[in-house]
Amino acid sequence: MVNSPLGKSVRYVTNTAGETTDVLVPLELWQQLINALQDPASGLAWIDEHEPNTQILADLQESLKQANAGKTLPVAQIWNDIEA
Repeated sequence: MVNSPLGKSVRYVTNTAGETTDVLVPLELWQQLINALQDPASGLAWIDEHEPNTQILADLQESLKQANAGKTLPVAQIWNDIEA
């Protein structure tokens, strides 16, 4: 599944057909993720439902431009920032 320290922290639940159905996340990691989602400074806060659609579209377009220009971060760095 995930090939990182995070991938070694979580456990996957499969059904009798071998299909992954759920993920078990250690409580400490779960609390870190929830805290990050609730912290507006993290950049991971829940989306403001009152944000205008035009702003959401503009943000998406800017993100796509940056991705096309190669201005992206490795996934490992993003996970390391979350775990820090």
